[in-house]
Amino acid sequence: MNTKKNSIAGYQHITHTFGPVFDADSEILILGSLPSVQSRAQQFYYGHPQNRFWKVLAAVYQNPVPVSIEEKKAFLQKNHVALWDVIASCDIVGSSDSSIKNVKENDINIILKSAAIKAIYLNGGKAYELFIKYCKGTLQNMDLLESAEPMTMASKNIPHSVQQPRIVKLPSTSPANAAWSLERLIHTWGEEILVAGTVQAGKWNCL
Repeated sequence: MNTKKNSIAGYQHITHTFGPVFDADSEILILGSLPSVQSRAQQFYYGHPQNRFWKVLAAVYQNPVPVSIEEKKAFLQKNHVALWDVIASCDIVGSSDSSIKNVKENDINIILKSAAIKAIYLNGGKAYELFIKYCKGTLQNMDLLESAEPMTMASKNIPHSVQQPRIVKLPSTSPANAAWSLERLIHTWGEEILVAGTVQAGKWNCL
């Protein structure tokens, strides 16, 4: 992750230097906002030890929690999950999503033109906000987005029609989202991913 110091209030200019994970068999796309400081250091997604992303997905898909980067990539491929972030570059203070400005978005067409994505899941409110603000035009041009009104409940989603991916805001797996327990995250993520038909119905347990 390339960084350039900015003298204004501790801002750094961040460029996303590791690419998306996907292949032609990907069925859902999960988007975050921007990797945290620890994820930038590791050069892979959700590297903060307190971020519950990998525990949530492992429970939803009833797989062991992946540990190494190679295990995480294999897990995503096995379960047909594509993973990326909305932001290609921006100015930010540390890992503070609320400080993000001067955004350049990633080109999600790279994934949407390569795989039959059934649903796009935004990991948290900030990722959703950025997605609607910076990727809305791309989706409208592809006739994928029918509505872009902000959602007030985590389980609500934007309507979709045949062959169009659902656009769903999910509660953040970040440790900053302390109001959501791991069990509650697993249930909500599982119920939403179940709608896409990429996971089996069942009682999801913490691993």
